[in-house]
Amino acid sequence: MCAVPCRQVGTSLDGDNTADRLADDWKERFPMLSTYTSYNLIAKDLLKSLDRTATETVNARDAAYYKENIGKVTSVDAFLDDHRLYSYAVKAYGLDDMGYAKAFMRKVLDSDLADPNSFANKLTDERYRNFASAFTFNTSTTATAQTEAQLDEVIGLYTAGAANAGSAIKEESRYYNAVIDQITNVDQLLNNDRLRSYVFTAFGIDPKTYSREAVRGALSSDLNDPSSYINTQFGAGVIAAQEARQVASDALAPLQLRETHLTRITKLETDIPALQTQITDLDAEIARLSTNPDGLGAAELQALIDSKEAAKATLQTRRSDYQAELVEKQTAVADLDAVLVPRAEAASRIASLKTEIARQDTIISSANKYFMLAAAFNFAADGTAVAGTVQDTSQKTSTQELYTLSNPRVTTAAALIHQEYFESRIGSITTAQEIADDSRLVAYLKVAYGLDKLSVGSLTIRNIITSDPDPNNPSSYINAFGGADKANYVALRAAFNFQEDGTLAVGDSAQTATQTAKTAGAYLTHYNDKDEEADALAIKRFKGQIGAVKTLQDFLGESTLYSFALKAFGIDPAKVSAFTIKNVLKSDLNDPKSYVYQLKDERFVELAKAFNFGPDGNVTAPKLAQSEAEILVMSRAYLTAKSRFGTKDDKELAQKEAEYYSAQMQKVETVKEFLSDARLVAFVLTANGIDTKSVDAEFMAKIFTSDLDDPKSFANQQSNRAYRKMVASFNFNSDGKVVQPDADAVQSRRGIYETIDSHVRQMLEEEAGSDNAGVRLALYFERKAPSVSSAYDILADDALFAVFKTLFQLPDEVGSANIDAQADMIKRHLDLKDLQDPEKVSKMIVKFSVLYDLDNQATTDPALSVLTASGSAGISADLMMSLAQLRTGGA
Repeated sequence: MCAVPCRQVGTSLDGDNTADRLADDWKERFPMLSTYTSYNLIAKDLLKSLDRTATETVNARDAAYYKENIGKVTSVDAFLDDHRLYSYAVKAYGLDDMGYAKAFMRKVLDSDLADPNSFANKLTDERYRNFASAFTFNTSTTATAQTEAQLDEVIGLYTAGAANAGSAIKEESRYYNAVIDQITNVDQLLNNDRLRSYVFTAFGIDPKTYSREAVRGALSSDLNDPSSYINTQFGAGVIAAQEARQVASDALAPLQLRETHLTRITKLETDIPALQTQITDLDAEIARLSTNPDGLGAAELQALIDSKEAAKATLQTRRSDYQAELVEKQTAVADLDAVLVPRAEAASRIASLKTEIARQDTIISSANKYFMLAAAFNFAADGTAVAGTVQDTSQKTSTQELYTLSNPRVTTAAALIHQEYFESRIGSITTAQEIADDSRLVAYLKVAYGLDKLSVGSLTIRNIITSDPDPNNPSSYINAFGGADKANYVALRAAFNFQEDGTLAVGDSAQTATQTAKTAGAYLTHYNDKDEEADALAIKRFKGQIGAVKTLQDFLGESTLYSFALKAFGIDPAKVSAFTIKNVLKSDLNDPKSYVYQLKDERFVELAKAFNFGPDGNVTAPKLAQSEAEILVMSRAYLTAKSRFGTKDDKELAQKEAEYYSAQMQKVETVKEFLSDARLVAFVLTANGIDTKSVDAEFMAKIFTSDLDDPKSFANQQSNRAYRKMVASFNFNSDGKVVQPDADAVQSRRGIYETIDSHVRQMLEEEAGSDNAGVRLALYFERKAPSVSSAYDILADDALFAVFKTLFQLPDEVGSANIDAQADMIKRHLDLKDLQDPEKVSKMIVKFSVLYDLDNQATTDPALSVLTASGSAGISADLMMSLAQLRTGGA
């Protein structure tokens, strides 16, 4: 009955366990038909055949049990102990002949498929990997505050925000300049959020604590009118604050002077004895030298003694000066002690006075903001103005400069403002001290010449630009104090023409035009160095710290993380409460009523998407369109498909596509986003063995919007169950949004559907083979052919090898030849790439069916042939039909 030993057929067909209970039914349906006809009856409407098999009582009951109970399994042991679940699964993956080997199968299920050295990956039979990939016993979804993709997105946004800071300022200034000329009263300005924000930012007014009355009053004030709001409400307050500050300063000065004296006294009391010790040592040395112990000449000896005497005289003079200074300081302290609080109370009193000065400075600073605000606008006392006159050109320019400079980053626009200021001032500078007294000039020079550090102050700048430029003068300031920055000191000194006393020689200017241009060039090259260094440090800290975050409180409590994240999304940490951020990050993004959507600000939605916090404030597994395990399965399938007969370049390209897929799938949030990326769609189709040219966008949209639990849905109406497996591998809900799968499930949705579909296919093939083993071989060959990558795949599969021998009419004895010789034989007879072509596979099946029937045709009684007037000698009409098809299109 079999063209090959039944053992071969049995062991090759995914593990044979013939369903005898259904054999009679199959025979009754298809009595005495040829192999091809029987195969064709099944294959021509495969969906119907699969549905019929699936709805058969036993199969339907087993599938229902599996689907209902696999979700209850929590461990490998529980799975192996449930005979119905376990036997159903191993049957589905053609491993029922290994069902008894539970210890072996446990190792398969415990394998980490991401590890190429894991047990399942080291097995040559891909059925074990497929079986392991259908379960998640060894796949744990790690809870993490951010995935790599989320981390990259936040850092990318932060970097982009920094790079675009200038553009944002420019756009806001454009809007301000365009709209301010349309304003006709103060309330219009204050009611326009963008204008109000621009003005408040420019003048440093806190939007959370400001008084509308105060702002409106200042904007409507005439600075020259003593009775105006600004002068009556802020003028007196400023005067009082200045007076109070002066009183505190006057009280603080003698206290600080006493502290300075006491510090100096302590130093002198240490230095005077030290000087005396040095003098005593010199006396001893002079006395020793007077005996000429080294036998020196008279002149040489006297010169040495004279040098020692000179050194001693210098020390004695210094000691005398120190002693006089000590008496002076002690007397001054005694005088101060008589009028000041006791020394024990001095520290507390000094701190109190400093606090008072700071408080009065705040009052003065706040008032000055309102005075500047009043000076910048031209509203009448009633708050009105003629359109176009609210600000003149100069006022608008000043406001824009204040807004630009208010940004903590030095943007290009800010750098140009600083350059313009420097160049407007440098022409009138006549002394080095003028530069030292102007903090903006000092800051400009520090940046230009690489000296932007706390240790370099205005005094340092003055000393550098008045230093002796002679490089051979060891006592010059540059040579004495330049150190590691000496080259920068030299460059800065060369940029100015001051004499050593800080003045200019007759006819000289502080800088020539060339020097000014060179300074500007240096400044524009380095103006953002500090910001870039700070950015690099902030990014490094964020990367280093985010992995340690386990709770929302961890995140909120670490200011560097918190500030970095909010800034990345354009949110000012100073303008939003931690309470708001906490509720944002706990929001359910799939619930339109959740807290984050009530804010009606897309920035907060994007912030919530960038982190993985649950409603309890703990980190959760990331919500991905496809789990990391499924991405791994999909990527492996894609690489296998592309590497099967590909070149080295094809394989490298496939690897790049897999990297792209893995990265992009962590960003996909909806079905629509996924389907709009042609590379992702093509990747998934290829991984699932579907020709990308066989489907269009409309078809894919229908597939991905199908309800897999509805037998009548579009995906379930496809005979190719790869579509159903493909859709099930994603975590999209009915609205097309990403949902969090059950983290405790031992089998993914894809795994469940693939297992059930594979089991149905196995039963279909078994039932078909119960009457005609050739039909089963044909169905098996059709299913497995596309997965063949080499001749050894055929040799390793008895059923595929049996089909091959029948196709090319090779004797069983070829199986005893050397394995490499058998592989060469297969390559000579068969182009393995043809197995990827459905049409060519179909022709092979036609040929196989005819030859199988010829090899297995039953002998017919000659008398019967005569009586039936048949000249076909036992060849049935069905077989003749198969032969006809072979002649017209068979291989």
